[in-house]
Amino acid sequence: MFGMSHESYLLLDAVVTIIGLIVLITRFKVHPFIALIIAAGFLGLTSGMPVDKIIKAFQDGFGGVLGFVGIILALGTMLGKMMAESGGADQIAQTLIRAFGKEKVQWAMMFAAFLVGIPLFFEIGFVLLIPLVFIVARRTGVSLIKIGIPLLAGLSAVHGLVPPHPGPLLAIGVFGADIGKTILYGLIVALPTAIIAGPIFGTFIAKYIPGNPSQELVDQLARESDTKNLPSFSITLITVLLPVFLMLLKTFADIALAEGHIVRNWMDMIGHPISALLLALLLSLYTFGHRQGIHSKQILKLLDASLAPTAAIILIIGAGGGFKQMLVTSGVGDVIGHMAVTAQINPILLAWLVAAVIRIATGSATVATITGAGIVVPVVGMVPGVNLELLVLATGAGSLILSHVNDAGFWLVKQYFNMTVAETFKTWTAMETILSIVALGFIMLLSLVV
Repeated sequence: MFGMSHESYLLLDAVVTIIGLIVLITRFKVHPFIALIIAAGFLGLTSGMPVDKIIKAFQDGFGGVLGFVGIILALGTMLGKMMAESGGADQIAQTLIRAFGKEKVQWAMMFAAFLVGIPLFFEIGFVLLIPLVFIVARRTGVSLIKIGIPLLAGLSAVHGLVPPHPGPLLAIGVFGADIGKTILYGLIVALPTAIIAGPIFGTFIAKYIPGNPSQELVDQLARESDTKNLPSFSITLITVLLPVFLMLLKTFADIALAEGHIVRNWMDMIGHPISALLLALLLSLYTFGHRQGIHSKQILKLLDASLAPTAAIILIIGAGGGFKQMLVTSGVGDVIGHMAVTAQINPILLAWLVAAVIRIATGSATVATITGAGIVVPVVGMVPGVNLELLVLATGAGSLILSHVNDAGFWLVKQYFNMTVAETFKTWTAMETILSIVALGFIMLLSLVV
């Protein structure tokens, strides 16, 4: 068509579609859910797919993603809500602050965010922990930025690199990676990355931008938790980390025991993300609920309320799955895969690069992850020996880079920290970029030994 080979036309079609998707989201402010459906339909029609297969391909992709991720998001959100209402997050933060002392309080905030952020969305973890930033800054006299950047780095690192967060889970589903190994490698990469982008960078940048919180926010947020009887640190930690422990246990059982072994079969079921999160949620109903004096009716209301904010996220993820399937069914993914193999681009670097470009353009880590994974997945079958778990991490790392004015997180941080746009670029945007690049470096190093 137009004097081009079929492969060249498909590639051009994909580029035009992705640019159109970006323009719809950024220029015309079309909701990502609607934009992804339009882009998927456009790609299906223009790539020459039979009309009767276009809708089916989208439905298959949509349902395939939500059949797993939708359940995980619902269970994880409920667990996060119970932890928030019980004061469990406060307990983790306060215990770490006491352990580290005022002189190293920025390290305490990073570790608190890292732990609390494992089962929570970034936005939920941010809103949950931001009062502690104001409280600690007021009590210790330490710069708001010096305390806040480590907290943001801890939350963002686990959000992009560690399941059961949506981004890594989406990529795991697309690449067919092992979730236990991804968690293990994700923690290995995320912790040192958060340290470099958090306490180390935060201490440096605070010398130039110390932060000047608005008095109104200080008065509103810098107060003690309303919950007097906080759950103990050990109980909170056990509850929050139970799903991670069970998923890792499943991986170790798969390595140590023969296929078909009864213990391995049981661990495969118990350590499945859905089972693991369900068990943690059931435990939290006691540890964060009844044990803290929260009655059954109130728990039911809390769980109901927790699901409403995730509706848009779930729909965007489903539509992203549909768009990904259209890339695969139309043959675009195979073309890109062959190009990557011919150009001899390292698949890990390719996954990071594609996700990074889409993230910068759309401002959405979720869109960057699902679209990037869909584009890169054909490479898996063409390059022998590619580590699927590291591809997941590379895609997640790329989705973190260069948060700017098209990202809601940029404005969230700007308003809470009372910074100018320029100051937000120098702090938040720089921190996100450091996270992405440093994580890629650790992933490449890890690829040498796994």
